[in-house]
Amino acid sequence: MTLWGGLIVALGLTAYSIAVGLSYAAHVNAELNRSVHEDLELAMRSVQVSAHGVPTWPGASMWREVREEEGGGHAIEVWSSDARRLLAVATIDLPDLGAPDAASLAAGPRTVDLPGGPFRVLAERVTIAGFPFVVRMAVSERSARKEVRALWRELALIWLAVMSVGGLVGSLLVQRSLGPLARMAEHARRITAERLGERLSPDDAGLELNQLRDAFNETLARLQRSFDELRTFTSYASHELRTPLTAVRSVGEVALRTPRSAAEYREAIGTMLEETDKLARLVNGLLALARADAGGAKLRFESVDLSALAQDVGGDLAVLAEERDQSLDVRAAGPVFVNGDRLALRQALRNLVDNAIRYAPRGSRIEVRVASGATGAVVEVRDSGPGIPAGERDHVFERFFRGDAGRSRPADGTGLGLSIVRATAEAHGGRVELDSEESVGSTFRLILPS
Repeated sequence: MTLWGGLIVALGLTAYSIAVGLSYAAHVNAELNRSVHEDLELAMRSVQVSAHGVPTWPGASMWREVREEEGGGHAIEVWSSDARRLLAVATIDLPDLGAPDAASLAAGPRTVDLPGGPFRVLAERVTIAGFPFVVRMAVSERSARKEVRALWRELALIWLAVMSVGGLVGSLLVQRSLGPLARMAEHARRITAERLGERLSPDDAGLELNQLRDAFNETLARLQRSFDELRTFTSYASHELRTPLTAVRSVGEVALRTPRSAAEYREAIGTMLEETDKLARLVNGLLALARADAGGAKLRFESVDLSALAQDVGGDLAVLAEERDQSLDVRAAGPVFVNGDRLALRQALRNLVDNAIRYAPRGSRIEVRVASGATGAVVEVRDSGPGIPAGERDHVFERFFRGDAGRSRPADGTGLGLSIVRATAEAHGGRVELDSEESVGSTFRLILPS
């Protein structure tokens, strides 16, 4: 930033200096031309000619004094038409320029390098009192060139001073502006997976850097939540996998410890198969969630009637409800079509209804309603269970979440059903909502685009 800023200032200052220098040089050049023309006009007005054609200048001494006060060297010569110098008035010892020739008369004001320095010379034919003459004026350029060189030196010094001071001030400003960024970078390097709770310094560093700091801190917060969820998930998954494996191992060891009858072996094998079935459902649930997290779940979208799908799920789980003396009521106003994966939606509905059956008290009523609303297709599953405390409603869709109600979860539950429901809803561009009141019941609402 310092280099780019310095480069821009240098280019601008260089262009300005060159423009000023050239402008002043042009002005000095114009002044020299004006001076020789003024001397020519003065000579035409002041020089007197006798009857024999001899020029004289009564005010020559006064002109010489005025020019000497002005500084520099001035000279006026009057030549006859036959190349004889008739009059010469000068403030300096002017080297001999020779007689004016045709080329010098046609050239206009020009610079001539002489031993005494460069001179601006102008020669013109004039007529004074009816006699033809050639008047030549010469003005020294030494003083003018000295002024131009002095200006260039001043401009160079100003350029160096501005660039030095500007570069120093620019560097200090950049360091002051980017110092907080360097400190944030150093702090960020110290944040590791074990120190995700740290945040970048809240010191005010300016609008842009504050936005960068806040965005980085928000990213750290999301990462911390993800790591915490991963640790919790890993812990719960290990526990859930260990429980059925321990049960299978225990039943097998007990069955092999002493000889048993065929019926007892069948009972042990049946118990082991139940635990294995629970383990298989748990692994399948974990696999489905892992695929959903990785975006690798391949869904086959087609037109699906949620009403018919809800009736099928209700028919499959009616036996489970009858075992608990519950009534399962599935109603739909008519066909409700969505674009989705039939198997994934069936699993989501099955999880919602199965959850209601497991947590609702014996002899209660479970209602499933399918309708098409303004926000899309809606499937509601309502039960009269114990309800969910307000502080736990935001966590019930987390994997293996165990709240007060979760501790009384049925032994054959995996703790992944609602997580799969949420993942399925999001994969279809929808969402799942919960309305619950303690001791009254809960309503899970699956909303999908029509």
